[in-house]
Amino acid sequence: MSIVSILLRARDPGEGHNVAFGLIAVTLATIIFYIDTYTDIEGAIAVLYVVTMLLAAQATTRIGLLVIAAGCASLTLLSYAMTHGEEADLQETLRLFGALSALFVTTMLLLKTETARLNLLSTNSALKESEARYRSIFDRTRVALWERDFSKLRRYLMDVRAQGVTDIKAYARTNSTFVDHCIGLIKAVEANEAARELLGPISSGIGIPQRSLIAGEEKFLDMLQAILNGDRIFEDKVEVRTDNGEDKLVLLSISLPGDPAAFSRVVVSMVDVTQREMVLKARADAQAELMRASKAAMVGAMSASLAHELNQPLGAIVVNSQTVLRWLDRDPPDLAAVRRSAERMVRDSQRASEIIQNTRNLLSPSNSKLENVCLDRLIGETMALMEYELQQSGTAVLVDCKPHVPPVWIVKTELQQVLINLVTNAIQAMEEAESTRRIIRIATGRPDIEHACIAVHDSGPGIVEDVKDKLFAPFFTTKATGMGMGLSICRSTLEARGGKLDGTNHPDGGAIFEMHLLIKPEAEHA
Repeated sequence: MSIVSILLRARDPGEGHNVAFGLIAVTLATIIFYIDTYTDIEGAIAVLYVVTMLLAAQATTRIGLLVIAAGCASLTLLSYAMTHGEEADLQETLRLFGALSALFVTTMLLLKTETARLNLLSTNSALKESEARYRSIFDRTRVALWERDFSKLRRYLMDVRAQGVTDIKAYARTNSTFVDHCIGLIKAVEANEAARELLGPISSGIGIPQRSLIAGEEKFLDMLQAILNGDRIFEDKVEVRTDNGEDKLVLLSISLPGDPAAFSRVVVSMVDVTQREMVLKARADAQAELMRASKAAMVGAMSASLAHELNQPLGAIVVNSQTVLRWLDRDPPDLAAVRRSAERMVRDSQRASEIIQNTRNLLSPSNSKLENVCLDRLIGETMALMEYELQQSGTAVLVDCKPHVPPVWIVKTELQQVLINLVTNAIQAMEEAESTRRIIRIATGRPDIEHACIAVHDSGPGIVEDVKDKLFAPFFTTKATGMGMGLSICRSTLEARGGKLDGTNHPDGGAIFEMHLLIKPEAEHA
């Protein structure tokens, strides 16, 4: 196989360009051989074969380079034999070895460069295939996906953190333009078809409006806090508004990269869970209605049972009272008979009292067990249970858990029920007052050495002065459909465990209810 034929087996890209390099290399090799063999020019002319190798490397493959290198070495040796033969001196021999060494080193370097080039081409091809697969998945999946540029937002948040800021919500409360500025730093890079169907068309490079980015300032701040903390993922259920003005509930997921340079293309996904939430709401409403019916049936059955059980002792008391009156009307009064009737009245009264006590014992949580409960964890679990109610009412819950608050000894389910009752009352109060800003603040603390406390403060209208004294009275209510037992039961529940419940108006507006709980159990409450 000749050198020219090897050169013509060039790589496909730029074939004409490669053939030209091959012809120039062959021509140059011929000229070098001629000068080295048939002229009297002294010097290491054969070293110029290195230039031939460099030109040939642009036109041939790895095997071609080896063949061309062997050919150049053969021409060098042939020229040496023809011009010097057995009369070669040391200087000429050293020139020969210098030329062959340069040719060998150049060939090795060119082979290494070719290997690197092939690896780069292979890597680039794999990247293109991977990008094509990713783009196919991105475009065709029915999950709404966006690529957004968070790089400017991240740099800004890192600058904020460098100033010593660790709590984004606290910082936002003192800087009114902070949220709007952060929203302006987010740019849309690309969106798939499902995303455009969900929120409508979004122009590339245009900032996303807050209403379609994350519904509610609190959850947007949660996302900023996740970026500030270096979290790898942010997930939450949020409300979004579509292009036609329809509100939908979606599961938002943002994959936050570990590499700061990758924040220029952050993948944001949204899954529409509106229908699922509607089904859950219908099921919750049905369960609530069933529970109300069950309670009404239970109250009716209990009332009938109590009426039946109490009717006999109460009737006996009435008969004995009438008998007492008759014996007293005699002249003289029969005091011995009066005494016997009075004793029977006492006996029947005690029997009625025992019936009521037995009913109370039946309803009391006698099997409840005291637990050592961490207030921070209990509040988090309880708010998770109320997530649906909070979302439906548009209420934000801010939790401020003070450090060094020890666990308390309480029946966990009882304390959760009290907290749920207080939060539910706050939600209803704000809804009835049509409050535009609905916020519930839950804070923990330690007012004294024996107690820990949980305070529930809402942004509603507060407690009317005429109501304060009757707030915890049984059967007193300000609600049209209320029974007036909620707060009374809450206070009784806490008092039964050695705690207490107070309610008043907060100086900054709204109502505040404080639960004081025993840190250590007392023997009489255990």
